[in-house]
Amino acid sequence: MFTGIISDIGTVLAVEMRGDMRARIGCGYDMGTVDMGASIACDGVCLTVVDKAPGWFAVDISAETLSKTNIGADGWAVGRRLNLERALRVGDELGGHIVSGHVDGVAQVVDMQDEGDSLRLTFEAPAALARFIAPKGSVALNGTSLTVNEVEGNRFGINLIPHTRQVTTWGDVAVGDQINLEIDTLARYVARLAEAGGA
Repeated sequence: MFTGIISDIGTVLAVEMRGDMRARIGCGYDMGTVDMGASIACDGVCLTVVDKAPGWFAVDISAETLSKTNIGADGWAVGRRLNLERALRVGDELGGHIVSGHVDGVAQVVDMQDEGDSLRLTFEAPAALARFIAPKGSVALNGTSLTVNEVEGNRFGINLIPHTRQVTTWGDVAVGDQINLEIDTLARYVARLAEAGGA
């Protein structure tokens, strides 16, 4: 379980195909405090630490994960920067929203506009997921907890303040980027309850 508050920016150091894909990710975490088998969200994807040393950890990525995320959409090239978040611990501050790290699909950046000091981004989501996205609701995009401004059909907009762009990989965003999208768990269950009630 995560909160969508990014705590480090990692860098892909190596990628190897060995049945599943293995990636080695450089980070600023004290790896002495990270257990083998621990979960770390990498661009919003909950992955298990399978190897580690000071300054890096390794994860295995299944074919299912590749098919549902931007890891398969654009691939993780060596040098790519990733938003990282360690798993939530009891007693931690919940500054974002509850994020599972189970990415639902990939949204695409279709427009970018400066709006004061902020950056307004418009995304296009897969139709099957767009119905779960509501104005003023939460989404996790590349692991970052963000508030939805507006929704029009399959498109939705968010604003990025300067702080968010400085402490995450959102400072690198460009039109056409494929972004990991996790819809709000609460929104999913509310929609399912509404469907069941209408049946």
